[in-house]
Amino acid sequence: MLFPKKVKHRKWQTGRKHVSKRTADTRGITLAFGSYGLKAITQARVTSNQIEASRRVISRQMGKIGKMWIRVFPDRPFTRKAAEVGMGKGKGDPQGFVFEVLPGRILFEVDGVEESIARAALRKASAKLPVKTRVVSREVE
Repeated sequence: MLFPKKVKHRKWQTGRKHVSKRTADTRGITLAFGSYGLKAITQARVTSNQIEASRRVISRQMGKIGKMWIRVFPDRPFTRKAAEVGMGKGKGDPQGFVFEVLPGRILFEVDGVEESIARAALRKASAKLPVKTRVVSREVE
């Protein structure tokens, strides 16, 4: 699982999960390393467990050939109160880390494999994520 070595603040303020006027992402929206990538279409918070599950699916599909890049890193802590605990008495304990994905963000990139293998691997990885995604490829010039 991915998590930061050190954080400035143990607990962050919640922020807004769904903002109707939220626009597309402006950073990390083009393929930078590989030939094929998994691009987010919707907005969600992706946990480190979901990223790890997707990574394992991609590496298993590609085998020993090819290279993969993870373009997101979960650095935002989220908290949760224990089950059957009443309201009040402060904020819950940190449970893990998430990454806020906005539409347009490239999540994974692969290279060095055939197109059919890359598309199958990325399609299976998208099933592990809470966002709707699209497989994109580099424009051949």
